[in-house]
Amino acid sequence: MKNKVSTADNIYLILAFVVMGVLYYSSSMSYQDQTVQPILHQWLENEPLRGLLERVEFMYAGSEISVNASGYIGFIEFFIRKGAHFVSFFFLGLFWYLGLRNRVNNPYLTVILAVMLSIGYASFDELRQSFHPNRTALMEDVMLDLAGAAVGIVIGLLSTNPKRKKRRKRVS
Repeated sequence: MKNKVSTADNIYLILAFVVMGVLYYSSSMSYQDQTVQPILHQWLENEPLRGLLERVEFMYAGSEISVNASGYIGFIEFFIRKGAHFVSFFFLGLFWYLGLRNRVNNPYLTVILAVMLSIGYASFDELRQSFHPNRTALMEDVMLDLAGAAVGIVIGLLSTNPKRKKRRKRVS
């Protein structure tokens, strides 16, 4: 039996498109227009936790990520930028799932659609970004976006567990 589509379902789809619009706008900006380093220099001028962060070193997209390679502020900005990827696609995946769950009769198909829409947009966004100055398209960013979307979809799935709803209806 198909669930009734609610106003909330429509709002979730609108929110998915809003997130996509924000991502589209953000990807259109150059790195220089997007950098948060000047703000970080003001907020973190004493470089708190530098001793601890200097021990962190790893590779991302073939580049070393460390305080030594990027500088303290560049290192912090890397995590802010990658966190923004994850969080943006968390919400995109969540909103796609919540907006589609009552439109599609099969919960597995709903999850697959939400994942495909999210990863499709992540791929498109990275490709588009490659045409802008000082920006690069990275497969690692698409994978990070997919991870964010997957977590959002799982949260949506767990928060709308159909077995819980069935138990409530039986009790009533």
